[in-house]
Amino acid sequence: MSRFAAFGNDLYTGKRSIDFIGRSRLWYAISVVAVSLAKKGLLVRGLNLGIEFTGGSEFRVSNVTVTSAYEGTAQDAVHKVAAGAEAKVTKLGSTTVRVQTEKLDDTASNNVRDSLAKAFHTSDANVSANFIGPSWGESVSKQALKALLVFLGLVGLVMAAYFRTWKMAVSALVALIHDLIFTVGIYALTGVEVSPATMIGFLTVLGYSLYDTVVVFDKVRENTTEALANRRMSYAAAANLAVNQTLVRSINTTVVALLPIAAVLVLAFTRLGPGTLLDLTLALFLGMAVGAYSSIFIASPLLVTLRSREPDIVKLAKQATRHDEKSARRDARSAAPQDGPPAGRVVTPSPVTPSAATASAIRTHSATESQDAAYADLPPEGDRGTLTGRKVHKYAQQGPRNQPRKQPKSKR
Repeated sequence: MSRFAAFGNDLYTGKRSIDFIGRSRLWYAISVVAVSLAKKGLLVRGLNLGIEFTGGSEFRVSNVTVTSAYEGTAQDAVHKVAAGAEAKVTKLGSTTVRVQTEKLDDTASNNVRDSLAKAFHTSDANVSANFIGPSWGESVSKQALKALLVFLGLVGLVMAAYFRTWKMAVSALVALIHDLIFTVGIYALTGVEVSPATMIGFLTVLGYSLYDTVVVFDKVRENTTEALANRRMSYAAAANLAVNQTLVRSINTTVVALLPIAAVLVLAFTRLGPGTLLDLTLALFLGMAVGAYSSIFIASPLLVTLRSREPDIVKLAKQATRHDEKSARRDARSAAPQDGPPAGRVVTPSPVTPSAATASAIRTHSATESQDAAYADLPPEGDRGTLTGRKVHKYAQQGPRNQPRKQPKSKR
């Protein structure tokens, strides 16, 4: 944990950096492939819509004692009455079996009910039969679509007003649409049933993904303001630093949000079976994971791509480049060796004429004698009164520097 905290601190301070913006083409390629697979699943396989959207008859057999081969038992019981009817059999909890078929008339519905009671060795009172029309699911779908359009419109307006640029709003909306397509595509590819609870989960996921994107964009705006003030960092570098600074936070937030959802998801799979809780938690789990990815790898790189040709951003990039070049030259000069002979080269001293050598020796001897004469009259080392112990010339001993300081008037 301490290593992870140190890693996050290095990312925040800029000591370490992951190039998210510079690899934007790689992230775009991954997203294009993922969205293409999702679209293929939607077009080829389609969504496995629940009975609330398609309509049909539903039977529930409660207090079932033997559930080892419940699926085959229920299908055989339905086919005895309606040979061409397709039955979807799921187990709810530990003692309830749900059977969904196409719309049956009253006579066929009663016969299927009796057949299921005999097949599971229970009374008719433990078998319930209901008819669900497609109009309710269709109404829910229309209302969900309207809510989605209103949500996206309000998000675009609020973000454009808050960040004072429509390009941030466009980047956030693209990330939201990416999350929605990818999540729905997973449902299409895996064949998981889509219920009204799943639709609610989809809408909830959009809000979480938007929250994470706004946090990253807010840091991008803060770093951009600083870069425009000192002209030492390009917009791409400021955005990349913002993503690095919020990376650990995004990971922690996502993990903290996914852990309880994962616990409920495991409980729904192992104990409760298909139902509203399973449909809702599965949509939330997939959507939150995809939303964390899009806020880091899609929204921020797309924002830099959209703003890369603005005059102010281009000018800032040139100024930041010049600053980096000056810093590199200054570092090179400071790291260069001092003037001197190259390594491994023997330097031969220049010859000195005898007269010059003699004159130098005479001057040195005279200076030495003068210095010794000046220090001859100094008191012993312990009586000189100096703090460092250095020899003080006799003419400097009586100067103002060695005089005791006078007390201030207030203390006299």
